[in-house]
Amino acid sequence: MNETSTPSAGRKLYLENIPREEALARLLEKAGPAASLPAEEVRVPEALGRVTAVPIFAALSSPHFHAAAMDGYALRSEATVGASAVRPLRLKVDAEAHPVDTGDPLPSGTDAVVMAEHVHEAEPGVIQIEAAVPPWTHVRVAGEDMVEGQLLLPPGHRLRPFDLGGLLAAGVTRVSARRQPRVAIIPTGDELVPAGQTPRPGELIEFNSVVISACIAEWGGEPIAWPIVEDQLEAIEAAVKEALERADIVLVNAGSSAGREDYTSTIVQRLGELFVHGVAIFPGKPTVMGACRAASGAVKPVLGIPGYPVSAAIALQEFVRPLMAHLEGTVPAEEETVEAVLSRKSASHLGMEEFVRVKLGEVGGRMVALPAKRGASVISSLIESDGVIRVPPNAEGVEAGERVRVELFRPRAEVRGNILMAGSHDNALDLLASELRRRFRGVSLSASAVGSMAGLIAVRNGEAHLAGSHLLDPATGEYNWSYIRRYLKGREVVVVNFVHREQGIMVPPGNPRGISSVEDFAREGVTIANRQLGAGTRVLLDHLLAKAAVEPSRVRGYDRVETTHVAVAMAVAAGRADAGLGIRAAAKLLGLDFVPLGRERFDFVIPAEHWETGPMRKLMDILRDAAFAQSVRELGGYGTELTGRALDPPARAEEG
Repeated sequence: MNETSTPSAGRKLYLENIPREEALARLLEKAGPAASLPAEEVRVPEALGRVTAVPIFAALSSPHFHAAAMDGYALRSEATVGASAVRPLRLKVDAEAHPVDTGDPLPSGTDAVVMAEHVHEAEPGVIQIEAAVPPWTHVRVAGEDMVEGQLLLPPGHRLRPFDLGGLLAAGVTRVSARRQPRVAIIPTGDELVPAGQTPRPGELIEFNSVVISACIAEWGGEPIAWPIVEDQLEAIEAAVKEALERADIVLVNAGSSAGREDYTSTIVQRLGELFVHGVAIFPGKPTVMGACRAASGAVKPVLGIPGYPVSAAIALQEFVRPLMAHLEGTVPAEEETVEAVLSRKSASHLGMEEFVRVKLGEVGGRMVALPAKRGASVISSLIESDGVIRVPPNAEGVEAGERVRVELFRPRAEVRGNILMAGSHDNALDLLASELRRRFRGVSLSASAVGSMAGLIAVRNGEAHLAGSHLLDPATGEYNWSYIRRYLKGREVVVVNFVHREQGIMVPPGNPRGISSVEDFAREGVTIANRQLGAGTRVLLDHLLAKAAVEPSRVRGYDRVETTHVAVAMAVAAGRADAGLGIRAAAKLLGLDFVPLGRERFDFVIPAEHWETGPMRKLMDILRDAAFAQSVRELGGYGTELTGRALDPPARAEEG
């Protein structure tokens, strides 16, 4: 779709839904020739990560003399011909055999070194050898490493630590390197306040500029961060004009979409050429690309980076990083990748290349990927994830069990130590994960809140090391066992108690609706926040509603689904719901009132094959620690009398 509107014509539209590769190609073409940044002289010890601007040649040979490669005696190899055990050769020290240490220059006239342990002292001042020594034995000949005038590094090479050592060894103390790309970052938005300032309702802490600056610095650039600019066309345009004079690349963060106060595309059109407004990627679609002329006459790339943090991260990785490398005359480094099996189906929009964040772990000898949160606004999804998979635009998603390539956010060695947990959410899991990482280097707990039933199914399918479950069987009053028999039939498992916890109704402070039971959920004007299908709390709510003869259709908000207790609590705290079933710890965390309904048992269900592994033993060590149990109780609403204990299944007779 072509953009034909003007700023006064109302809502702006996307130019088109451009494929990522085409958008990047346009950007690099409009940015001008590669390696266009000016060169500057840099001292070698300070040149790590810099990109060479010209070929670099050795200033001298290394070594620049023949050097002993061993401790021993330097001698003329020709003089040792015929030496053997039956006809040993005697040599006078300092006349025919010269003592040398490793690295010493060879004395004039010598061309070999015999190791000290291969000689015998025949008498004071005389050594004896029992084998001939070929020429240049145990000698580092001049120029063995590098020869004067030899090409060491081509232009466009990003300098690594050992490159610096080689340059210095070859007598090169300064190099001509491309100037680091200067990248201006302009955060925009009336709702933004600086970090450290307490936001009021309607205000958000501005952190994107810090994230973007850190990325630019990590990729070898020089970030130039602007203070927050208000959502006014003239103010943003003035900031862009100033940035064009100071930077090689200008990034305007937020205001890149098509809303009334999204001015980036208009400013780019005013100051130069707009050639991309909308890329076929998710997150990151509302990315703007253009080229604007500075007052000095130079034309420089200007990009509108989406305001949502995940969208911003994708746009940076896919466009800004290669643009910086282009200006330096090199290519960006590729992230480490690993093949994995996707644990559950992930749907995508046809025609959009989607970046799906995942958590990883080795389960049963194969790498498993669990999809993480998908929202473009949730930066926590980047913190929690181990990597990302790319779903091509011609696919409608990835099927469960499909092999995928994951681009890693963290080293593979860290990923290998992940204990993958799928199932129910609990606040105390964060405490457990933190304590596990603190005590045991290289072991982490990565929990995916998919609900108790889905957790059991993930364990059954070999997609998790353990499941977190608190499924009540209304017929018996027992937790988990009947579901284990149903979903894990024939599988040997160990059931370990994590906690007992209080379930109840979370309500705003003062309980303004006077809610005392789930029957009140059906009252006129009451809205609830619910949990997803298969969650233990959802099972409990359905049981309580059925017991009270309340049809779910009478409950407003019954289909409003949240995936964690804290998310339900947040819905109540923010006024989006009047009540929600959850645990006391979540209510306490957000200052809500709590109507207790009873205690429930939350267990870990662990397949037998994972029970005796090292990581699982470490997890059990923490569960059975008295100090950990005390810290859990301090969260509120928890009982730890069985924490860490393996439970026996109830007798069938007790189950009816």
